[in-house]
Amino acid sequence: MRSQGAGGQNVNKVESAVHLRFDIPSSSLPEVLKERLLALKDRRITAAGVLIIKAQRYRTQEKNREDALHRMDDLLAKAMHFPATRKATKPTRASTQKRLEGKTRRSGVKEARKKVEL
Repeated sequence: MRSQGAGGQNVNKVESAVHLRFDIPSSSLPEVLKERLLALKDRRITAAGVLIIKAQRYRTQEKNREDALHRMDDLLAKAMHFPATRKATKPTRASTQKRLEGKTRRSGVKEARKKVEL
């Protein structure tokens, strides 16, 4: 299909843009990955679960095809990333003691600023 936007004569006569359509529900991807892809809040995924990527960045159709596939790979990598679960930890006794000593020191500095009563 033809690219949009400025570009003059080349845009008007050359069909270099690419529409990549990928049907997520009927693909051979693992079920977990399908669910994660469909759960993404991405405007490129339709209500029917079809991923549509329009590539028109480059002047040649081959480059635009590579760009569309690369963008689809990025989206799949984003869906495959499972963040590590955070494990709650307790502060060490030494760090607690250091924090309290700092507070005591600061308290002493502020106490020394008060007026001296005779």
